[in-house]
Amino acid sequence: MTVDRLAARGAIESFLRALGHDPEHHEELRDTPERVVDAWADELLSGHDVDVAALLAEGADSSGSDLVVLRDVAVSVMCPHHLLPSQGSAVVAYEPGARLFGLGTLARLVDAYARRLTLQETVGRSIVDALLRDGGATGAFCRLELRHACLAARGERRPEAAIVTVASAGSLATAQGAAKLRLALDPVGDG
Repeated sequence: MTVDRLAARGAIESFLRALGHDPEHHEELRDTPERVVDAWADELLSGHDVDVAALLAEGADSSGSDLVVLRDVAVSVMCPHHLLPSQGSAVVAYEPGARLFGLGTLARLVDAYARRLTLQETVGRSIVDALLRDGGATGAFCRLELRHACLAARGERRPEAAIVTVASAGSLATAQGAAKLRLALDPVGDG
């Protein structure tokens, strides 16, 4: 994704001025336009630059492998409606097809879809679809639990509210797959 940093910097300066905060007259805002552009271009939207198919093209032989679950993956998503962050965690599970992925690959897959201007629901569905389509998994699951700044800091002002979305496909979308997931996520039967 090509970023016109100069134009973006000018847009942030104009935005701040339009809100009555001129960066040239407020010391604490002097470097804000450049910082904002760097944060958005280099970090917050970095998922747009990830080739997911290439990320999932490598992996070890999965012979003898069963369900793989990665829990508590930190997630930050930028809301396309308010340009405010949502933060929380993800659980990603898959039943390997021909390939077994490293845990870092799964974490990078989460970032590839989360670090975009996108909805929480889209992130989970995209992760699941990519694991099946590009990763050859026979089943995939993603649970996201996020707190949205747009719900916490404005509007209803409910900072305690967490939004949970679940996406599953293939063998993990069946009753048997759901039972296997429950066992993997709660092995001692507490829930």
